Amino acid sequence: MEQATELTATDEQAQAPEFCSFTFDPPSIVSSGSDLLDCMECAHNGRWYETPIDFNGIARSFTSSAAYHQSPLVFKRNVITSCFEPTPYLSRPDFISFAQDFVVFGNGYLEKRINRLGDIQALKPSLAKYTRAGVNEGQFWQVKNYQDAYEFRKNSVIHLKNPCIHQEIYGVPDYLAGLISANLNHSATLFRTNYYENGSHAGVMVYLSAALADDKAVESLKKSLTEARNGKAFKNIFVYAANGGKDGIQIMPFSQISAKDEFVGIKDTTRDDLLAMHRIPPQLMGIIPQGSGSLGDIEKAAMVFWFNELLPLMESMKSINDMLGVEAIRFKQYALLDFLTQEKGKEPNYK
Repeated sequence: MEQATELTATDEQAQAPEFCSFTFDPPSIVSSGSDLLDCMECAHNGRWYETPIDFNGIARSFTSSAAYHQSPLVFKRNVITSCFEPTPYLSRPDFISFAQDFVVFGNGYLEKRINRLGDIQALKPSLAKYTRAGVNEGQFWQVKNYQDAYEFRKNSVIHLKNPCIHQEIYGVPDYLAGLISANLNHSATLFRTNYYENGSHAGVMVYLSAALADDKAVESLKKSLTEARNGKAFKNIFVYAANGGKDGIQIMPFSQISAKDEFVGIKDTTRDDLLAMHRIPPQLMGIIPQGSGSLGDIEKAAMVFWFNELLPLMESMKSINDMLGVEAIRFKQYALLDFLTQEKGKEPNYK
């Protein structure tokens, strides 16, 4: 009897339910195979070196990721262009293209057009998105696709690059760390756009559980709900469950927009990240201060931005003159600085 009792207890333990726990999300990968690219040099195909980052992706992020990513770069280009003085070698439209490439891609290319005497006749920009450094010294290519690659004349291209800590063939923009915020800003806007276009913000579900007299009454109710939309984005669902019990007709909204996706918080946070990434004062981007606060004097903010950010960029561009041996790039004084110094009756301290 004792042995039978022990077997019965064992069977009961085997049939007892076990505690189980699980997670919905897969494990997060700390490092991936792409991290190995940091240990590699720029790959080449025997003719030119590939860029260390995808310039097509950089171009897409500039044109379509976030307003506060494109606008600061355009602002920098516009102010620098307003200070540029055309020279016999470089025209204003050509400088605008060169300056935009430099602030967006961290690379600027100018092709030397030589006359019959061997002197520089003009400088023409080559789009940084398609220009590649050749394997041989002084060699550059324009590559829109592998079949139509064009090789520039040797030593005819001047390359200005923003330094990179991983390699010295190409420059890289210094805002790469903030692109994830630009992408999040874009994703939040795209999500909210789809949310409204799909009508999820205003739709309801009409649940009918009370039995109606006949099917014609059900069809009449369905028709009324359908025609009430008038072709708009508001989506409604009609569910008929005859003799369903309590609360014969219920109208239940799909969602609560206030707790949907923290859209405003994401937009504000990523905006601040992008302004910090480009080191630009919020006053210059037309941002309205929250509450009764103020963002400060816009003229002082513009002058600080000029001295701390734009002036070093312009001095970097002047290094083209050292490479060529002629003054191809020349800048005049910032118009706002000119206005403020004349207003105060002082001589400007920058020339």
